Amino acid sequence: MTRRVVVTGLGTVNPLANSVPEYWRGLLGGRSGIAPLTLFDVAKYKVRFGGEVKNYLPETCIDAKSIRRLDRFTQFALFAAHEAVADSGIDFAKLDPFRAGCIIGSGIGGLAEFEDGHGTLLSKGPDRMSPFVIPKMIPNAASGNISIRYGLRGPNTTVSTACSSAAHAMGDSMRQIQYGFADVIVSGGAEAAITPTGLGGFIAARALSTRNDDPAHASRPFDKDRDGFVLSEGAGILVLEEYEHAKARGANIYCELLGCGNTADAYHITAPHEDGIGAAEAMRAACREARWNFDEVEYVNAHGTSTGLGDVAETKAMKQVFGDHAKKLAISSTKSMIGHLLGASGGVEAIACALSLRHGVLHPTANHYAPDPECDLDYIPGSPRERRVTKVLSNSFGFGGHNCSLAFGAV
Repeated sequence: MTRRVVVTGLGTVNPLANSVPEYWRGLLGGRSGIAPLTLFDVAKYKVRFGGEVKNYLPETCIDAKSIRRLDRFTQFALFAAHEAVADSGIDFAKLDPFRAGCIIGSGIGGLAEFEDGHGTLLSKGPDRMSPFVIPKMIPNAASGNISIRYGLRGPNTTVSTACSSAAHAMGDSMRQIQYGFADVIVSGGAEAAITPTGLGGFIAARALSTRNDDPAHASRPFDKDRDGFVLSEGAGILVLEEYEHAKARGANIYCELLGCGNTADAYHITAPHEDGIGAAEAMRAACREARWNFDEVEYVNAHGTSTGLGDVAETKAMKQVFGDHAKKLAISSTKSMIGHLLGASGGVEAIACALSLRHGVLHPTANHYAPDPECDLDYIPGSPRERRVTKVLSNSFGFGGHNCSLAFGAV
């Protein structure tokens, strides 16, 4: 019998908010965090908007010396972890450090630092490069620095599966706790890919919306007029804990992580399988591990990126899994308001699922105006919906054909 895993702490920084309460209010209000980009000069770019983190003050929880030695994505991870750990009320100093760990996902890692280091190499030569280039750019910098911050000596790894990275990280964390290798793991994802190379690369791949004249309404998951996703940044971090361990310390439990489905499309490096077969099997696997019948699932927080192929494939996948019950599902896309945080998406979306289970409210899919005949399910358009749910799925799919679905349940 495997051990139960619960969520006891939440933390985020994203285009909509720099805290979980503000983030939740923004989601329920249907507010957009998408705006013209300011991090660098985008005048020559075909896409000039995105989901930047705004009014961000890392010095509130990171000292000035460390800020200079950390890439933006690691700063986001530490910032969100600070809120999540405080929210959980856990005191790591009182725990066996080898029973506490950290597993963080990031699809790209320190891209800004890579660009800066390469620029110095070309303009000034190798002798002028900073000794912090490698420690700042490596994708495991987030998990490593969080473990150092809190003295976590247990399982410590990094997952990089593109846009499913954070979800896979949480799935791996769940297994570590289930099978007795740890009692607590700080998990989720962080990303900061709004850089000249990041933006230019996604534009070249023709993946992004080009609505420069209307950024707030550019992300339109499942809408007939969608034209691509919106590049965003931030972090979503959760404290995952063994159930009896959490109960013993009187922890505030948001929900339970009951299952993780993990599959591959084995089809194309960027496009999803057109019939969504890998995504469908990931959802089935998550439900099977959670010991749910498919018709018991009440809500799906969709991957819902606002791409032509992706939204149709995900809709087809849900129909395959749920059959007639698919029409009764409530579905929404968090990305309609915050854009696509790439490897961090699963973390911020898992937080939305935890809050939906806690408060009995489902956030809407913003910017859903024109129904697409191929996307004909209930995507909660326009306004939040009061509905007490107990069984929800959170979907994350990534370049490379990676699929991950997490099953969260009420406790």
